[in-house]
Amino acid sequence: MIGFLWSLVTLPFRLIGTAVEWGGRLLGATSGFALMVGGVALCSGSLVILGVPVFVVGLVLTLRSLG
Repeated sequence: MIGFLWSLVTLPFRLIGTAVEWGGRLLGATSGFALMVGGVALCSGSLVILGVPVFVVGLVLTLRSLG
Protein backbone atom coordinates (compact mmCIF):
# COMPACT_ATOMS: atom_id res chain seq x y z
CA MET A 1 0.00 0.00 0.00
CA ILE A 2 2.83 2.40 0.87
CA GLY A 3 4.54 1.59 -2.45
CA PHE A 4 1.37 2.44 -4.38
CA LEU A 5 0.98 5.77 -2.58
CA TRP A 6 4.64 6.61 -3.12
CA SER A 7 4.38 5.87 -6.85
CA LEU A 8 1.23 7.99 -7.01
CA VAL A 9 2.90 10.93 -5.25
CA THR A 10 6.04 10.78 -7.41
CA LEU A 11 4.14 10.35 -10.71
CA PRO A 12 4.25 14.05 -11.74
CA PHE A 13 7.99 14.23 -11.07
CA ARG A 14 8.64 11.06 -13.04
CA LEU A 15 6.55 12.40 -15.94
CA ILE A 16 8.50 15.67 -15.96
CA GLY A 17 11.78 13.76 -15.81
CA THR A 18 10.74 11.56 -18.72
CA ALA A 19 9.68 14.59 -20.78
CA VAL A 20 13.03 16.32 -20.11
CA GLU A 21 14.89 13.13 -21.05
CA TRP A 22 13.00 12.79 -24.34
CA GLY A 23 13.53 16.48 -25.09
CA GLY A 24 17.26 16.12 -24.55
CA ARG A 25 17.42 13.06 -26.76
CA LEU A 26 15.47 14.84 -29.49
CA LEU A 27 17.74 17.90 -29.27
CA GLY A 28 20.86 15.72 -29.39
CA ALA A 29 19.62 13.73 -32.38
CA THR A 30 18.61 16.89 -34.25
CA SER A 31 21.88 18.71 -33.64
CA GLY A 32 23.87 15.57 -34.45
CA PHE A 33 22.02 15.18 -37.71
CA ALA A 34 22.67 18.84 -38.54
CA LEU A 35 26.37 18.35 -37.85
CA MET A 36 26.41 15.27 -40.09
CA VAL A 37 24.80 17.23 -42.91
CA GLY A 38 27.24 20.10 -42.40
CA GLY A 39 30.16 17.69 -42.39
CA VAL A 40 29.08 16.11 -45.67
CA ALA A 41 28.61 19.57 -47.19
CA LEU A 42 32.13 20.53 -46.13
CA CYS A 43 33.50 17.24 -47.49
CA SER A 44 31.94 17.87 -50.88
CA GLY A 45 33.90 21.10 -51.19
CA SER A 46 37.54 21.72 -50.60
CA LEU A 47 37.41 21.53 -46.79
CA VAL A 48 37.67 17.75 -46.38
CA ILE A 49 40.08 18.16 -43.48
CA LEU A 50 37.35 20.00 -41.55
CA GLY A 51 34.34 18.09 -42.88
CA VAL A 52 35.34 14.61 -41.72
CA PRO A 53 35.70 15.48 -38.01
CA VAL A 54 32.44 17.46 -38.06
CA PHE A 55 30.67 14.49 -39.63
CA VAL A 56 32.14 12.06 -37.10
CA VAL A 57 31.15 14.26 -34.15
CA GLY A 58 27.62 14.52 -35.53
CA LEU A 59 27.45 10.77 -36.06
CA VAL A 60 28.62 10.00 -32.53
CA LEU A 61 26.18 12.54 -31.05
CA THR A 62 23.28 11.11 -33.04
CA LEU A 63 24.09 7.52 -32.13
CA ARG A 64 24.45 8.38 -28.43
CA SER A 65 21.11 10.18 -28.49
CA LEU A 66 19.33 7.25 -30.10
CA GLY A 67 20.92 4.52 -28.00
